[in-house]
Amino acid sequence: MEKGYFFTGFPGFICNQLIREVLKRNHFNGIVYVLVLPEMVEKANKELTAIISEYRLEVSSFKIIVGDITKPYLAITPEENQELQQKVTHVYHLAAIYDLAVPREIAYKVNVKGTENVNEWVKKLPNIERYTYFSTAYVVGNREGTLYETELIAPESFKNHYEETKYKAEVLVDKLKDEVPITIIRPGIVKGHSHTGETIKFDGPYFIMNFLERLKFLPLIPRLGKGEAYVNLVPIDYIIQATTYLSHLDKAAGKTYHLTDPNPYRASEIYEIMMKELLNKQPKGMIPLTLGKWFLSIKPMRKYLGVEKEALDYFTWKGHFDCKQAVSDLKGSGITCPDFKDGIKPMTAFYIKQKDNPTYQINIF
Repeated sequence: MEKGYFFTGFPGFICNQLIREVLKRNHFNGIVYVLVLPEMVEKANKELTAIISEYRLEVSSFKIIVGDITKPYLAITPEENQELQQKVTHVYHLAAIYDLAVPREIAYKVNVKGTENVNEWVKKLPNIERYTYFSTAYVVGNREGTLYETELIAPESFKNHYEETKYKAEVLVDKLKDEVPITIIRPGIVKGHSHTGETIKFDGPYFIMNFLERLKFLPLIPRLGKGEAYVNLVPIDYIIQATTYLSHLDKAAGKTYHLTDPNPYRASEIYEIMMKELLNKQPKGMIPLTLGKWFLSIKPMRKYLGVEKEALDYFTWKGHFDCKQAVSDLKGSGITCPDFKDGIKPMTAFYIKQKDNPTYQINIF
């Protein structure tokens, strides 16, 4: 049977890279459908044209569906929905609000209600072979210690509304595992491609680079706190390769995977590695994180430094993601998580090239 792949979150970076990986690894025979917000159609058409050209696809094998996950039935027209009902075999749900500083109301509408709508739509697909949902390893909130792929436990609190709403959304997806063949992907903190450094926006670990870049005029740059916590950074290429493989692996149906670094570095180590590569300096002295958070509570200060204050919470959180299930099921595929140090040169080179390009810098509120 011809395969039908349906993606939410297009033309977002992770989504468009995942589509390319699916096309590359699976001797593609079928059609790709992408759900696109009305205001993103022009950008989506440009990305679609690029993918069709790269993979020499027939134009008819890639179709934009205008819709919205926050609306009932995803706001898909009845005519298009009829076609999708017949042809879709694989669904990848990536659409979400990823901003750590997102207001709760917006995060809930997109991440929770949106996922609920996608779930209801997926349940009506008669030929569904796999529903792959993009969650996050940080659904654990403020729980610490060793955190397992096989558990989904409500934490006492969350560091931000992003974590909270992604947890609630994953609970909804997890409940469908008895009805639909589901694979849940929990990535760590996503960074650029391990070989090219390419990314679409400078958030997550790039906040550290922004901080260092904007303070490079100082004779001495201090550490931010003790930095004893491990920060789990994962390159986009590992995430898309592993997701593509697992979403077609029979024994992955019904499982949840931590796509995290089995050997992460401490925050202090990451800070030093980045400073050495970016500025050829070593940190001197230390600013207590409490003082750092106070500075970042001042809007002009955080806008100047290009850092969201919520990012500092990950410098003190002491959790460890057990990813044995992912490592085990990827065995034999040739897919492993690259070492952070191995990707620091291309990561830094890409940042330096694009640091003054406003399209890469996120709005700091």
